[in-house]
Amino acid sequence: MNAALYTFRLVSDKSRMKTLPAFLATFVAAFALNVVVRADEKPNILFIFADDECYETIHAFGYTDIETPNLDRLVESGTTFTHAYNMGSWSGAVCVASRHMLNTGAFVWKAEEISKRIGTANKKNAKAEGDSEWPDFQAKGWMWSQLMSKAGYDTYMTGKWHVKAPADKVFDVASNVRGGMPKQTPEGYNRPIEGQPDVWSPYDPKFGGFWEGGKHWSEVVRDDAIDFLKLAKDDADPFFMYIAFNAAHDPRQSPKEFVDKYPLDRIEVPVNFLPEYPYKDKIDNRPSLRDEALAPFPRTEYAVKVNRQEYYALITHMDVQIGKILDELEATGKADNTWIFFTADHGLAVGHHGLMGKQNLFDHSVRVPMIVKGPGVKAGERIDEPVYLQDVMPTSLELAGAEKPGHVQFKSLLPILKGESNGYDAIYGGYLKSQRSVTSGGFKLIFYPNVPKILLFDLNEDPLEVNDLSDDPKYQDRIKAMVEQFKTLQEETGDQLDLKTTFPDLF
Repeated sequence: MNAALYTFRLVSDKSRMKTLPAFLATFVAAFALNVVVRADEKPNILFIFADDECYETIHAFGYTDIETPNLDRLVESGTTFTHAYNMGSWSGAVCVASRHMLNTGAFVWKAEEISKRIGTANKKNAKAEGDSEWPDFQAKGWMWSQLMSKAGYDTYMTGKWHVKAPADKVFDVASNVRGGMPKQTPEGYNRPIEGQPDVWSPYDPKFGGFWEGGKHWSEVVRDDAIDFLKLAKDDADPFFMYIAFNAAHDPRQSPKEFVDKYPLDRIEVPVNFLPEYPYKDKIDNRPSLRDEALAPFPRTEYAVKVNRQEYYALITHMDVQIGKILDELEATGKADNTWIFFTADHGLAVGHHGLMGKQNLFDHSVRVPMIVKGPGVKAGERIDEPVYLQDVMPTSLELAGAEKPGHVQFKSLLPILKGESNGYDAIYGGYLKSQRSVTSGGFKLIFYPNVPKILLFDLNEDPLEVNDLSDDPKYQDRIKAMVEQFKTLQEETGDQLDLKTTFPDLF
């Protein structure tokens, strides 16, 4: 471990007060899961977080021809939540909203308000003095990592953060904290164009990005995680590790050997490929949106194949690093008392529906992989009940016996793992003021108020969301019922968007 990081940890340990182990809640939850642990031993939490990784990009799930042997072994040894969702975003940078929801535990629109006040102890951006509803969450110690620290955990973080609270202030140890994405270059946009030389390369270090600093950023995250595990090996305190890859965000760069694994004749164009999504401009997916500008318009099968080639290569490269982290966890001897959570902040289109980014409410962009492995968790199990990826946060708080502040709206996954709950009745989706959705009973209803247009998809029969059923007379009662569900979700989430004016017959 480098001296600076070791010194930081010593200072941090001396300066913070640890609470006595609140082991009772942890023991009760563990016992219900048929786990035998010592009453005074809390489980470790290893949270591994990917960026822009669609639910379909793990080989074991059978959706895509991609190589992910290490994530596959997590699937085989843990339980997969097959329908885990991100709730949406108040900005084009969907990762910002997702990560603020994750680290505060609040639903999307409340998380937006909270984000404006994180780190504002001077009340500069707050409401009136004394307004207790919107305190400085960092100052209150209500961030995820701070709550885990109060419960007696040593907390570690590396990689992508994208949250307003400084990582080195809310974790005991923070190393190589990255921004939203590796720096893109002009050559990385509007490419490739078939028949023309491609001036950009995913494995040429001269383009910087993931190569900035001399070592690929995924490998830096790997090294930090391994160093953290070595630090924690002989520590009596439980650990909470937040291991956040920038992969598979663009620029999608990886060593040549990984790109070579995916020759273009191995890449399949998505079934729902379109040269251009007809509503793109009115749902805020116009060509000027940074993510959409990565590939040329109209979309071509060639451009989509190249983008997916680089996407798969970066994910496979990340998978190798995850494997080394998992191996190191085993070497510490602490694996048997460690809960591992793997998920991503949201998905990515990469050619689905003629879109490239994640600023939409189709499953490819809001649905993510979610794998849980821990003491008593069933191996090879798959749970289809709908959940949100941010449910990881209150799950870890429950495992830790930690405080759960009133602003935490997401739910623990433990009741679902124990077979005592069926998850959420309906899943909410919201993007800016241009898109809303509700998913329930195997159907998804999407609202485009700026078009105006609604879309209805039968996700069981049409998982790629190709056939819009909204005009079919036999589905009108279902649409009305889903509108009522959406109204309830609007109230629960604090969504102020007026859809009644746009859709008077529905609202």
